[in-house]
Amino acid sequence: MVKLNKIYTRTGDGGETGLVDGSRAPKHDPRIAAIGEVDEANSAIGVALLHLPAASEAAAMLGRVQNELFDLGADLATPGEDFVATDMALRIVPGQIDRLEREIDAMNATLAPLTSFILPGGEPAAAHLHLARAIVRRAERAAVLAAATRSLNPLALHYLNRLSDHLFTLCRVINGAGAQDVLWAPGATRAG
Repeated sequence: MVKLNKIYTRTGDGGETGLVDGSRAPKHDPRIAAIGEVDEANSAIGVALLHLPAASEAAAMLGRVQNELFDLGADLATPGEDFVATDMALRIVPGQIDRLEREIDAMNATLAPLTSFILPGGEPAAAHLHLARAIVRRAERAAVLAAATRSLNPLALHYLNRLSDHLFTLCRVINGAGAQDVLWAPGATRAG
């Protein structure tokens, strides 16, 4: 249970932040950058949720994802070589990735195959989720960079990769099963 009595602590004023094990890392550390990108992705999903009916399946999926992104942030903030989830260590686990894949497969089964690349846009919720998807891709790149010099849970990287696919597929569902997707027109503006 998290209990915050005070929002500011002044412990980060020197350019460092605390990790789960009590150690400190500079705020420019690649691990901290990845955590920040995950937080930004979560925030973008929150904006997209403003444009969806609260009782919709899309909102339920995104609610699960938002909680998992907090778990993912805690996972990235936990140094060490042991990536087993415990009561004291939040770690991304295979079941979370499996669920994303099942949801992607179920959504994709309702969509016609792609015949073009898709531009970010369409319905407001889809446009915001396209932005969230791009931020998730950035978070994945930041996590891969951090993992080059630090031990990070490989499943955290898998989760981010799968999540961007999930958000892309959900965008198509929200865009009228792809009917309102904005299609790329290669070279369309070269003639003028």
